[in-house]
Amino acid sequence: MTTHATPIVPGPTYAEMLHPFTLPRDLRARVAAAEDEFDPLNLFRITWKPDGLSVHHVVLPPQLTGVACNIIVMLGDHFPSGSHKVGPAYATLAEAEAIEGLRPGQKTVVGPSTGNFGIGTAYVARLKGYRALVVMPDDMSDERYERIRRYGGDLDLTPGTESDVILTLERTHEQYMRNPNYKVLAQFELLPNYRFHRYVTGNSAIEVARQYGNGRIAAFVSAPGSAGTIAAGDEIKQVFPDAVVVALEPRECPTLFSGGQGVHRIEGIGDKMVTLIHNVLTTDYVMLIHDEETIRGTKVIQDGTDVLVEALGVPREQAEALRGHFGPSGVCNVIGAIKTAKLLGLGPDDNVVTVATDGFDRYPSVMRDLEARWGRPITTDDLEMWAKAAFLGATTHEVLETRSMAAKQRLHEMKKALWTRFGYDEEYLDRMMTPDFWEAEYERIVEIDEAIAALREG
Repeated sequence: MTTHATPIVPGPTYAEMLHPFTLPRDLRARVAAAEDEFDPLNLFRITWKPDGLSVHHVVLPPQLTGVACNIIVMLGDHFPSGSHKVGPAYATLAEAEAIEGLRPGQKTVVGPSTGNFGIGTAYVARLKGYRALVVMPDDMSDERYERIRRYGGDLDLTPGTESDVILTLERTHEQYMRNPNYKVLAQFELLPNYRFHRYVTGNSAIEVARQYGNGRIAAFVSAPGSAGTIAAGDEIKQVFPDAVVVALEPRECPTLFSGGQGVHRIEGIGDKMVTLIHNVLTTDYVMLIHDEETIRGTKVIQDGTDVLVEALGVPREQAEALRGHFGPSGVCNVIGAIKTAKLLGLGPDDNVVTVATDGFDRYPSVMRDLEARWGRPITTDDLEMWAKAAFLGATTHEVLETRSMAAKQRLHEMKKALWTRFGYDEEYLDRMMTPDFWEAEYERIVEIDEAIAALREG
């Protein structure tokens, strides 16, 4: 590995990712004019606000959800590389440059992932001039591998599917974590992932909720993969202390729910572990979602516009506006948001916020698999049945309250059992059971932003 380093390619601070309109006017003009996907100026498009001012979102029609409250879905498919996972990938690399002195040419960047974070790693590495290697399971959607290769990333594939990501973690630690030739953007354990989502995603959620109902957030719902996105709930609770945070898992792999493990089809979640960066202190409920309903729900939203209009009464404009913005993990979050609204008895003034990590573009192969498993052509009657079962039929079954300290301690002990295997000492892990640990990590954003800005100006 060469030790020759080249200058860094600049990107935004955390504050600029939250408020892109604060970027200098001339820089905003150059970003807006950039048309090449591989122009490094696209780093400044890592934000929930593609127009610089407003959060990209949709409020789901009540004819689809069957509940009175506002279910607000923040849409991630507009982010560079097609998923909001590019945010923590960028943040981790930017922190390494600003704080650790990492430079292009010194090390290969490694992204352990089941897909979207790996895609984001390959994309950011390409824009910043690093070689990228993505470690991921070998049975994910074809579109994920194709996108990583298109961005110039190499692949190190481990056996299995989403629920076998522990093998990916083991490979990463064995081969790359302590190898001086590599810089691992360890999404499951490094705090930039937490910082990005608590600050950028959390505050964006607070902003968008102020437009609807009572302007507050009653619940934030997210399926933990790396447990980055769910960190937005920490910031939401700072502003709305009564808000609840709901973690979703596949019914087929109920690790947080009951310590269970299994194979499932919801790519991006259900990783058989309590990740290191999961702040279990702020998780109020764990809720199970059937994986097949997320796949069928994706098919309904993508190809069932007429069914939504004619059978459920969704206004056509709203039904058409949903197409293209959801993959199975986004539909999982939608079903979880509906279950949460029913669980809490929320009304028309209340807001539930969740996210769609990516869009449909990386799931055509998953739909082909659905059609093959169904065994015959999928009809409009099938789509109507699936829509009513997955969305309108969402129940409050399989919900576990985790507000008690005993419940949180159980999750923490699961965390300790795993992460001591990977070299973390118990004293460090136990500090994660104090709010001060998370506040101190969050407050580092000020100094980190100063370092990123100074590096850019220099």
